[in-house]
Amino acid sequence: MAVFVALGAFLMTLAGGWTAQRVTDRRHLVLGLAGGLMLGVVGLDLLPEALHAANHVVFGVPVALLLFVAGFLLAHLVERLLAARQAAHGGDEHHHRAPEVGLTAAGAMVGHSAMDGVAIGAAFQVGSDMGLAVALAVIAHDFADGFNTFTITSLYGNARRRAIGMLVADACAPLAGALSTAFFHLPEPVLGGYLGLFGGVLLYLAAAEILPEAHHEHPARSTLLCTVAGAAFIWLVVGITG
Repeated sequence: MAVFVALGAFLMTLAGGWTAQRVTDRRHLVLGLAGGLMLGVVGLDLLPEALHAANHVVFGVPVALLLFVAGFLLAHLVERLLAARQAAHGGDEHHHRAPEVGLTAAGAMVGHSAMDGVAIGAAFQVGSDMGLAVALAVIAHDFADGFNTFTITSLYGNARRRAIGMLVADACAPLAGALSTAFFHLPEPVLGGYLGLFGGVLLYLAAAEILPEAHHEHPARSTLLCTVAGAAFIWLVVGITG
């Protein structure tokens, strides 16, 4: 049952990626929307779930928040190291983005989608009502996952075929994750810690890369409205599915 329901996440992820491809002539709007979607996913979906699942406190701070900061710093470190390596080989670190960053970020999105599938499977282990509720939430935000996976991969200069490849991998990941729960059980604190770490990575990409790029050549009001709309859409999804 969990794998069958995860097919909905597969289709919704592909729909998000297809939408990102079709609006390439409005790239600044795509990036503005992607930044808003990522901000909404992090602040309104991932962090609350992470804090709920990994509620252990270390020196006065929840583990989920510590890993959130660690994820942000990790993404910054990786991006700086790759940019410095590119500059050492004759590139301009301020104007040429390392394709590896996009692939790494997209790979993290694939990992997150796999964990979405694990969450569906684990919820069905609790009961069908719980499983359907979690599946609805996952399917609803997987449109944003597909949209962001294609956008992030393309933003860093990767060829379209690579972006499509990462999109397909992201779409298949929930199916694999749901299937895997037939063989193991993921402890809730581990899942919460992962969500916190991944949230930090996403926030860095949204705030330091995608949104500045969206407003660099087109500092238009429409771009800002797309960012607000993206965050508001996730708020709506969370409110409906919560």
